[in-house]
Amino acid sequence: MLAQRFTQQSARRLLTNQPTLSRFAPPVAFAVNRSLPQARHVAFQPSSPVETTPAKSSDAYTILAAQRRQRPVSPHLLIYRPQITWYISGLNRITGSLLSGGFYIFGAAYLASPLFGWHLESASMAEWFGGLNSIVKGGIKFAIAMPFCFHSWNGVRHLVWDTGREFSNRQVQVTGWIVVGVSVVSASVLAFLV
Repeated sequence: MLAQRFTQQSARRLLTNQPTLSRFAPPVAFAVNRSLPQARHVAFQPSSPVETTPAKSSDAYTILAAQRRQRPVSPHLLIYRPQITWYISGLNRITGSLLSGGFYIFGAAYLASPLFGWHLESASMAEWFGGLNSIVKGGIKFAIAMPFCFHSWNGVRHLVWDTGREFSNRQVQVTGWIVVGVSVVSASVLAFLV
């Protein structure tokens, strides 16, 4: 390691002291942030020898802009057929953020509730929730249970991937749909049967 560093430093010092060598080792010159004159390459024509001339720094941007206009345009994301893997990946991140954010917000509100006169203690929340219609209760419980179940089952799916299994495209799609189905069923059981 020390010998490699010494060699690199020596090469950098050599190139900064002798600029004629810089055309033979441009990667080293770029490593030391040394500006090299840009040259435009032309096709070789044996009948008339052509000298390459360094480009001016003001022309460098126009050359780059002209090159960029010739590049193919990348297609927009909406031209691709949506896949279950896109939605599962996005929903996993969203549900994780909702669960952790909701936990922190409720925790902070619970701690600050005596200062503001809020009644977030268990007895008052149980009384409020008990006074709701059974359909509304089930909807609220499902809205809380669904992100938790989905994020948990998708975490199990990722743990299976960590073992090196279920990596083919077909298996990833099948396990994605399995996670969605099991999440809906388990959230429904938690919301309406428990």
